[in-house]
Parts: sequence; structure tokens; C-alpha cells
Amino acid sequence: MRRSTAVLASLLLFLCSNVSHAESFEDDPPMCGDTGVWIQILGSGGPEINDKSASASYIVWIDNKARLLVDTGPGASVLFDQAGAKFEDLDAIVFTHLHVDHTSDFPAFIKGSYFAERKTALRIFGPDGNDLMPSTETFVDRMIGPEGAYPYMKDFLTFKSSGGYRVTARNIPATGRRRWAGFGTDNLQLSAIPVKHGPIPALAWRVKIADQSIVFTGDFNNEKDLVAKFAKDTDALVTHHAIPETARGNARDLHVIPSQIGKIAKRANARMVVLGHRMNRTRGRETQTREAVELNYAGPLLFASDLECWGL
Repeated sequence: MRRSTAVLASLLLFLCSNVSHAESFEDDPPMCGDTGVWIQILGSGGPEINDKSASASYIVWIDNKARLLVDTGPGASVLFDQAGAKFEDLDAIVFTHLHVDHTSDFPAFIKGSYFAERKTALRIFGPDGNDLMPSTETFVDRMIGPEGAYPYMKDFLTFKSSGGYRVTARNIPATGRRRWAGFGTDNLQLSAIPVKHGPIPALAWRVKIADQSIVFTGDFNNEKDLVAKFAKDTDALVTHHAIPETARGNARDLHVIPSQIGKIAKRANARMVVLGHRMNRTRGRETQTREAVELNYAGPLLFASDLECWGL
């Protein structure tokens, strides 16, 4: 079948071409395929500083060009370079939500892009805000606006940008149940839905590339029960494995447990599932996690690590 063959090819390519995390990538950067659609894990960890991983971030590669950056957690800008990606190739950056472990490298990307060759406007999309969190437009302004943390970068928000291109941000509704689909290029189309991540405004994103798609759920607890329908028949469901099956209390208010991931993946008929945002409380429990997911889902299940690349 096409599904099994594609996943097997991705596994073989990864095993043959990637190096261990202890080795340097400077002379032999990990590569995705030259053609087709690939998901690269820039950061597979969460907010911890003792997990030996970068935090949540992903690249969508299309025909060997990095076209979409999903989240920009700590370490993402360094691994973006090690992955061989070019900032000028990006169509957009999208945020699932604005927690530190999903956003802190954003100003590093913008500052670093001064030395790149980007000439076209860069679109930034993410959730609107509430009493606890700023909206995406406000976040960007607080980072690089005239009254922001790095006001010397304010001209990136204007047509006079010293970087050679303009940054524009847009808020996407993170309440209710309505699907947003307001951006597309010749390479991809984006859509988003609100998801429940405790009190934090959050979104899941679907990336459509011709007849293929990838869904990035971000952090969510599935209280809204929208993800399975949103991810229907997706080629890859990239979701977060932040808590074990036994989690209780506040952790369950913020995240899905593995058995819920399996149920969602089955209902969505997802071709494969990638588990990112792995934390110390879930590492070392891969056997238990796999058993819980596979109670309902029988497709390929991949545990993400930094810089791994999976083809559709």
C-alpha cells in the first residue's frame, strides 16, 4: 500500500542518513528527501531545561525547501540552521499558542534573518488573546515593536525594514468551534481550529499540500473534541506527548493522555502519528504509551527526537 511504503521509506532514510545526538551536525546535517513533503522535528521537548532536547518546533519541507515553521521554542533557531533550512524559503510562521516553550526563539529568527536574503513579506499567524495571554499581534509587537523588548528591530514591522522584508502578524480566533482558512500560497494552504489548553488560547493547524496534509495539534486536552474531525484522513497527525496515561489534575486540564491520542487518531483515520513535546515524565514510558495508543489506533506511531525527518 502507498501508506505503508511511504512510512517505511521514511524510516529507512532516517536510519541511514541521521547521526546520533552526541555528534556534531556541522559537516553532515540531517537531510530530508529532495522531493515530496517532509516533517522535520526541530524541537521534540517541552519547557524543561534538563531533557537534552530543544523545545517544540517543526518544519514542513516541500521539494527540499522549508516552507512552514510551526512554533519557535528554545533551540529552534540553532537547529533550523543545522537542518540546512533557509529563512527566505518560508511562506509563514504559525504558533499553536504563546507559551515560552513554543515562542521564545521568535526574535532570534527575526534578528538572524537580517543576514539572510529574504525579500518577501513574512506572515505570522497565531491565536488571539485573553486576560491571561496576549494576542499574536500584541506578542510580536512586544517582542520587536517600538515599545517592545527589542525596539531596535522595530523597522521589521514596516516597509522600511532593514532586513529587506516586512513582518506582518495576524490573530486567529481561539474560542468557539469555527474553522479558519484564510491563507494560502502556491505551495500550501493553512487552516486552524481552536483547541482547549486550559486557560491558554490555543490552535491546531492543518497544512494542505496538493492532495496531502499534516495536522499539528499543539498542546490540548480535547475538551472541545474538534481535532478528530479537523484531522480527518490526514497523512500525519503531529501531536504532543506531554503527560503519561496515569496523569491527573492540572496536567490533564492541559494535555491529552495517550489513550485519547489513539482514539483521536482512529477517528481521524490518520495515516501516521508523530508524538512530539516529550517530557521527562513521559520519556522512558514508551512501551506503556504505545500500548495505550494502540488500544484504538493501529497505524505507524513515531516518537519524535530533535532533527528527525519523516516523509509523507
